[in-house]
Amino acid sequence: MQSSMVVTPAVVGHRGASAHRPEHTLEAYALAIALGADDIELDLVMSADGVLVVRHETELSRTTDVAERPDLAHLRSSRLVEGRRVEGWFADDLTWEQLSTLRTRERWPALRPGSARHDGLGGVASLDEVLGLVAAESLHRGRAIGVMIELKDCAWFAARGLPVDEALAADLARHDLDHPRSRVSVMSFEPTILQRLAPMLRVPLVQLIDHLDDRPADLAAQGLATTFRDLAAPSGLAGVERYADGIGARHSLVARDVLTSAGPRVLPSRLVVDAHREWLSVHVWTVRPENQFLPRVFRRDADRDGHGDVTGYATWLLEAGVDGLITDVPEACLLARDGQPVGLDASASGTSTHAAR
Repeated sequence: MQSSMVVTPAVVGHRGASAHRPEHTLEAYALAIALGADDIELDLVMSADGVLVVRHETELSRTTDVAERPDLAHLRSSRLVEGRRVEGWFADDLTWEQLSTLRTRERWPALRPGSARHDGLGGVASLDEVLGLVAAESLHRGRAIGVMIELKDCAWFAARGLPVDEALAADLARHDLDHPRSRVSVMSFEPTILQRLAPMLRVPLVQLIDHLDDRPADLAAQGLATTFRDLAAPSGLAGVERYADGIGARHSLVARDVLTSAGPRVLPSRLVVDAHREWLSVHVWTVRPENQFLPRVFRRDADRDGHGDVTGYATWLLEAGVDGLITDVPEACLLARDGQPVGLDASASGTSTHAAR
């Protein structure tokens, strides 16, 4: 385990400022930084030629224009993803040269039309490009900006001869970021990759925890019955502490949305207390502004797509003792933490345009 120079409690731009710009674009990251986020969060998959690519999942059609590219039509395929058949275009079937020509789009255009107005303006980014952006923005703004890296589908990529750990170590070394003061941390739902990285890297590692009855994909593939409930139990957290420095929990695992005779309430679980007892930090994900993603007491009306009191919810989570808020709306969480409003007119520096490759 490693110590780290961190901001606590931290506000982390989830996939950038992803309520305002299409996710995982350089534009979304630059806006999150301009809004004041302490860190940015990104997800990594791999290209066919071993480049780490910033996308939430390997299938590309929901968040890029790949389906409209006749020159890539022959790469459409079908595979099993988490037990269900998925058809589309997968990052690890395309080279980085092909991926870098795609244009990005909003995942939820009906829910976030403001973000969807930026469809086609950004491109798919590599980890190398995002780390370059963060270095430039840190210098421009006179503050160190952290990066929380989530590794996706590591067991799948390893089976295809695409070792994520080796590619990550190479990118971090290229940017001189493999050290405890780099403000970089690495996360995964898969304990196996984190355990493999623990002796390799000098940056903090974070075990992600999802729905309690689900199993980590790598352990399920090994035929193990271990669930996230097991990892989140006191004995499980003691085991996590042997290879990781923190946990990243679904927010509902910390804030229990319950209906009482007096109406809806939010009650804290023991997860923060139990994790802190093992000296594990706790980040929660994903704090989103729409009513459908908020506990009932923080919803403003019955419109699922309308915005609720996300700042109030962020305040509750901070009072519950979390060490970081991973959020689509960093400005709302900064308001909860600092009491200072941040306007969307905050501008990103000229170093952040995707065209600057």
